[in-house]
Amino acid sequence: MSRYSNMSSVSGAVALCLAVLIPAALAALEKPRLVLQITVDQLRGDFIDRYSAHIGAGGFRYLQETGVAFMNAHHRHANNETIVGHTTLSTGTDPAIHGMVANLWFDRKTGIQFYNVQDPDYPLVGAAGIDATTEIDPTQRAATTDGRSPRNIISSTLSDEIALHFGPAAKIFGVSVKDRGAIAMAGHAGQAYWFSKAEGRFVTSTFYRDDYPAWVLAWQAKGMVSSYANQSWTLLGDNKSYAFADRDDQPWEVELPGFGRIFPHDWGPADSKYFTTFLTLSPAGDAITVDFAKALIEAEDLGQDTVPDYLSVSLSSTDYVGHMFGPSSLEAEDNFARLDRHIADLLSYVDGRVGLDKTLIVLSADHGAPEHPDYLATLGIEAGLFSFDRVDTEPGFVRLQADFGASRDLILNFSNPYIYLNQKLISERGLDLATVEAAVAEELQTLPGIAYAVSSSALRAGAFARTKISEAVLANFHPDRSGDIYVVFEPHWFVADFDGLTVASAHGSPWTYDTHVPLMIAGPGIAARAVSRRVETVDVAPTLAIYLGTKLPSGATGIPLPEALPE
Repeated sequence: MSRYSNMSSVSGAVALCLAVLIPAALAALEKPRLVLQITVDQLRGDFIDRYSAHIGAGGFRYLQETGVAFMNAHHRHANNETIVGHTTLSTGTDPAIHGMVANLWFDRKTGIQFYNVQDPDYPLVGAAGIDATTEIDPTQRAATTDGRSPRNIISSTLSDEIALHFGPAAKIFGVSVKDRGAIAMAGHAGQAYWFSKAEGRFVTSTFYRDDYPAWVLAWQAKGMVSSYANQSWTLLGDNKSYAFADRDDQPWEVELPGFGRIFPHDWGPADSKYFTTFLTLSPAGDAITVDFAKALIEAEDLGQDTVPDYLSVSLSSTDYVGHMFGPSSLEAEDNFARLDRHIADLLSYVDGRVGLDKTLIVLSADHGAPEHPDYLATLGIEAGLFSFDRVDTEPGFVRLQADFGASRDLILNFSNPYIYLNQKLISERGLDLATVEAAVAEELQTLPGIAYAVSSSALRAGAFARTKISEAVLANFHPDRSGDIYVVFEPHWFVADFDGLTVASAHGSPWTYDTHVPLMIAGPGIAARAVSRRVETVDVAPTLAIYLGTKLPSGATGIPLPEALPE
């Protein structure tokens, strides 16, 4: 059943709570001076409990002990990728509405694969240009311009609404190693900074400003990035304290030359081509991000008056480590231990500078992650890796393309999870697009590893069985950006090819290991508790908007969470 059809069953209680109880509580509550939104890239919902032995006093534990922890929080869209999850958290709506349907989609107007936040109108400020060869991220390689902006985000974000409501006195910032992690959260009204691997520093684009403030240049000059040169990523704790202590060298882990797949992992000299990339493939990426965020808080005087400011800190190391080594690895376990310390460090700094009693904190994740099929095989669970390169050579596809007189040109582009058909060829052959889409989708579903394929024509017409998975696909459908066919792989199957690099994990499915994420909210007036009922990430932005008294983001469809509002 659709989430939308369920809304009526709770609307009475929610309406009473919002209309009668909460406004009175909020009216008596002083607005927080800072909204701190922490988004951890690829933090699967079970990680905090699974690796709890490594949790210290001030990070996740602080949020557990002082805030509300939603134990059953999920993204409800199908394509759980970085830009999709971040933008859902920031807008309170589905990719069908906010428009960020994938890290990459095929732009039929230009005939190119499009990177979500690229924008040729707004080049990087003072940058020589991104060297794509230093990226272990195929989405970055696919970008056709160094320019970046939030203009492809169709809905307003929570940060936009804060700026609209409180005016220019509200300071809005987003920080991340990834451009899409910073931009999606800072929105249209804020400023975003992200880490350029090519230049070894944080950058921004001319959409936000024309030069760098003195504090950014001072942060760069202090040499934190270069301090990692000729150092190594070593274990934080004693080897015996790790669940994966005896599994440091697993055959499915990626062995990058110079970085390796066993501890210690060397970062190498500062002038190495891959030095900054190796930093982001380790906890160093998060350490650098948090240090930059602390410098921003001080220099921009965040939280120093009664007008709420907003800071998003998106931490990316968990994602990169997960891709390289898998979520069940010694590297992932140690990275989590260090992630907890980085969060504790940030919260401690905010407490000293602003006061946690004056700070509204939300922590969540953009998506989870699957296990590698070979790891699952050790537990008796069948899974596999899917290679799209062989699809149009399958006998059924060869016959299908012959029937349509299309040779091998019927499929124009595959941008996971979308297939874009050659619509020009289909039109020239006098074929009906909906008929071709349906035939291709049916043939795809016969292939090992594909559970479900649905055409865009079927989604537009509502001609599909209403299931949890099909509803998730519909929530991901945008008519101008989505492909002609959406492909859902079988549970535990995924495409492991990252532009020629075979990775240990790759997210993007509607299955629970990708949808289930942590959600913790702490702040003035919020009672500590654990909540087991299912909630969804579209609920986050509306909840924060209600708490702050702003308008909800323009496309918001989520339901405010009463447990995260003052009693």
